[in-house]
Amino acid sequence: MKNVGLRAAVLGMVCAASVGLGSASARAQAFPVAERTLKNGMKVLVQTDHNIPNVALYIFYRIGSRNERPGTTGLSHFFEHMMFNGAKKYGPGDLDKVMEANGGANNAYTSQNVTVYQDWFPRTAIPLIFDIEADRIQNLNFDPAKIQSERGVVASERRLSVDNNNGGLLDEQLWASAFIAHPYQWPVVGWMSDIEHWTMEDLKHHYEMGYSPSNATMVVVGDVTPEEIFQICEKTIEPIPSHAPPPPVTTVEPPQLGERRLVVHKQAELPLLMIGYHVPATNNADFYATNILRTILFEGESSRMYQRLVDKDQLALDVESALQPAFDPTIAIIVAEPKQGVDPEKCEKAIYEELERAKSSSITDQELEKAKNIRLMEFYHQMRTINGRANTIGTYEVFMGDYKKLFDAAKNYGAVTKEDVQRVAKAYFDANNRTVATLLPETEEKTKP
Repeated sequence: MKNVGLRAAVLGMVCAASVGLGSASARAQAFPVAERTLKNGMKVLVQTDHNIPNVALYIFYRIGSRNERPGTTGLSHFFEHMMFNGAKKYGPGDLDKVMEANGGANNAYTSQNVTVYQDWFPRTAIPLIFDIEADRIQNLNFDPAKIQSERGVVASERRLSVDNNNGGLLDEQLWASAFIAHPYQWPVVGWMSDIEHWTMEDLKHHYEMGYSPSNATMVVVGDVTPEEIFQICEKTIEPIPSHAPPPPVTTVEPPQLGERRLVVHKQAELPLLMIGYHVPATNNADFYATNILRTILFEGESSRMYQRLVDKDQLALDVESALQPAFDPTIAIIVAEPKQGVDPEKCEKAIYEELERAKSSSITDQELEKAKNIRLMEFYHQMRTINGRANTIGTYEVFMGDYKKLFDAAKNYGAVTKEDVQRVAKAYFDANNRTVATLLPETEEKTKP
C-alpha cells in the first residue's frame, strides 16, 4: 500500500483477487469488458457499471523487485512513494489534496512483480484523475531534497516493517534462502545499504523503463462508457511517449535438491515457523489444483491443518498458507505460530504428517466440493464491487495473460479431481523442495552485547 509496499501488503491486496477466482460461464456476459491498446502501447480495459456514480481505476505497471539488481534493490517500492510526491502540474502534496477535494481517494502497492496504483472517485472527477495520472507518468519530480526525504521515509519503513518486525524479518530471510539465482530473493523494500546508496542515474533509469506506457495496463470499472474512457485516454495518455521496457528476466531458479534450513535468534515473545515450497508461476496449468489443495489444508477452522495443529494437538495459535501472484516460479508459504512452550519442531512434524496424508490418501468428495465452493464464493465477493472487479480483471490480464481467463475459472476449478490434488501434493510439497525458516526467541539479556 502507499507508504507500505511490502510483501505482506501484497498478500492482502492481490492474492484475494488472483488466487481465489471462479465464475460460471453464463456470468461472463454479465461483465462485458471493452479493450483498446493505445498507440504508445498501454492497454486499456473498461467495464461499465452504472449502479453507482463512482469509478475505480487501476494501473498495473509490470515492474517490481524482480526487475532490480544488487545495488538497486527497493527502487520499485521507492517509486511507489515518489509517485505521490509531485510532478509538473501537481506539486508535492497536491495530488492527495486535489483528489480528496473532488471526492476521490487513492492507494498503491508494490510486489516482486508489479507496482499498482489505485484511484477511486466520482464520475464527475474523471477529467481530473486522468490529468493527474498523465502528469505523474511523464513528469515526475526528481527534486534532490524530496528524494532524500523519501529515502529516509523508506529506510524508516524498512526498520519498522522488517528489522523490528519478527514476521517481516523471517519472511525476508526465507525468500533470500529459498532462491539462490532468481531475483525473487531480493526484498521488495530493498536492502538497507542499497536504500542508502541509490544514485540519481539509478532512479531516472528505473522510472523511465518501469513507467513507460507500453509497460502498463489500465483498468477502469464503474459509471463510465468505453467510448468516453478511450477518448480521454487518447487525449491525456496516448501522447505520452514509451521507452524501452525492463529487460526480460531470463534467470531460471535451478531445481532445489535438498531441504534448506535457517534459524533466526531474536528477542520475541513466541517462536515463529515459515516453510516455503517451490511452485510454478501463476499461469501454470497446476494453478487450480494447487489452490484447491491449499484450501483443503489451510482455509478456515475446519481445514486439515487448523484442525490438527490448533484444535486437536493444540500446538499452534494459528496456521495458514500464502501464495502471491507471480510471473515466474515462486514459493507457497506455510506460516505457523507455535504456542507458548511448544517446540517449533513439533509444529513442523505435524505439518509434514498432514502433507504426507494428502499425498498418500485421497481427499474426500466433501472436501473437494467444499474447497471449490470457497473459491467460487471468494470470486463472487470480489465481483460485487467495482474495486474488486478492477483488481480481478487487471490481475488476470497481467498474470494470466488475458482477462478473459477469469470467466473460465469456475470451469477450471470444477475440472480439478482428487487425483489432481494428490498429484500436485506429491510434485511440489516434497522435503527436497522446501526451505524452513524458524525464529527462536531470545531473552533481552541474551541479546545484549
